Amino acid sequence: MKRILITGGAGFLGSHLCDRLIGEGADVVGIDNFFSGSKDNIRHLFNDPYFELIRHDVIHPLFIEVDQIYHLACPASPIHYQQNSIKTVKTNVMGTINMLGLAKRIRARILLSSSSEVYGDAKVHPQQESYWGNVNPIGIRSCYDEGKRVAETLMMDYHRQNRVDVRIVRIFNTYGPRMAVDDGRVVSNFIVQALKGEPLTVYGDGSQTRSFCYVTDLVEALIKMMNTDGFIGPVNLGNPGEFTILELAEKVIRITGSSSGIVHCPLPQDDPVRRCPDISLAEARLDWRPKMGLDEGLAATVDDFKKRLGA
Repeated sequence: MKRILITGGAGFLGSHLCDRLIGEGADVVGIDNFFSGSKDNIRHLFNDPYFELIRHDVIHPLFIEVDQIYHLACPASPIHYQQNSIKTVKTNVMGTINMLGLAKRIRARILLSSSSEVYGDAKVHPQQESYWGNVNPIGIRSCYDEGKRVAETLMMDYHRQNRVDVRIVRIFNTYGPRMAVDDGRVVSNFIVQALKGEPLTVYGDGSQTRSFCYVTDLVEALIKMMNTDGFIGPVNLGNPGEFTILELAEKVIRITGSSSGIVHCPLPQDDPVRRCPDISLAEARLDWRPKMGLDEGLAATVDDFKKRLGA
């Protein structure tokens, strides 16, 4: 039985990863400081003998014995990571140093959940792993964007200098049940507004694009990457289906049966115009491609939000 550490284990993505790994027979330790994670995401695991929860902030060292480390800890939505930008940088830099130090000491394999945000407002489309990005280092998003870029740097330096066994994944927009109601990202925003009968807030003219990967597909890719030998990455993980924000808004209104309209607001600073992954490397090296279509995934996500908002 593998003993596996998940930082950010009470988060949206981390909690689904906990479920999947426990279901596969792993002994899972989740750590979280509950800045953006929630106990409600993992409450169903509290009585499971193969799950352990520790309240801990990764900016402080952790001493534990495990076989693998999934390093997911960091607020991922702009509304959360800009709330305390210095804390976000610390989480990305000091948190990654601490987890790499742990991996080095106990000889564990460590996977970093980096982000498509390392590409910034990309000038290459779709984005390939070979693209170095177009990031504003002093913008309001840089605490996250540059934080993830430095985290990748640290992973590679620990690998080259200390032979730490590392994996790097660049995650594109992911959605599904357990997204925070106040997440601030486009899928959760639209669903909450539609279910409340409020106008859907579209920034700019809505022609900017995103790709949306359902959470179970993403979890599958994370596990494949962790358990693939001889491939460090970085590798893009996301759904290559590209949709405009207006198209997404219209889908959410249709699936929820809402009478909501659409209002337009100014684009936030440094908001990427086009975001879509080239996943040919993931297909070739991990034999992975997402299976869940956007309409089907949105329907499942809407059902989850209905239950939580109704409660």
